[in-house]
Amino acid sequence: MHAMQYEITLPADHDMGSIRERVATRGHLLDAFPGLGLKAYLMRERADGSPVNQYAPFYLWATAQGMNAFLWGPGFQGIVNDFGRPVVQHWTPVAYEEGPATSAPPLAATRHRRHLPEGAPPAEAVTDALARHAREATTDGVVASALAVDPRHWELLAFTLWATPEAPARAGAPGERFQVLHLSQPGRAGLPAGRLW
Repeated sequence: MHAMQYEITLPADHDMGSIRERVATRGHLLDAFPGLGLKAYLMRERADGSPVNQYAPFYLWATAQGMNAFLWGPGFQGIVNDFGRPVVQHWTPVAYEEGPATSAPPLAATRHRRHLPEGAPPAEAVTDALARHAREATTDGVVASALAVDPRHWELLAFTLWATPEAPARAGAPGERFQVLHLSQPGRAGLPAGRLW
């Protein structure tokens, strides 16, 4: 499995209705994409208190072949054509869990990134994060949650889908908050649960 995200930051006065329209008309194109576990079409906007207007899709790829077919095919080229080539961030997933609200369509997402302190033993930091992730994935309102690591920058990423926009605040979930405009999930049912090694 592979976690991937790119962020397209838009001007402060950008009409974010154009992003909603883009997802409404194109989001379904990945609903049956081979090798895709799930894609959350995420947006945050200044009108809701975000520091930026941003379109930031998040992917969990079930296969490297699926990810490659997207990145080197017409799907990602559409992003490049419309917005320029964004930096594609990627992480190695270490855990995935379905939550208590697994059958609900997600309306919100949180992304919490933190760097491992210099000198911290990586295995200990990941083991601690795994235990925390397993507990947090059982929180009311969680649809699904992934924990991943970028070993190049030694960054831990916790990504969670929530059933309602209020659920992250109610749970005290840290990190940036996003609206989920659409969820493509052709391979979600096959994503392995729990610790991934």
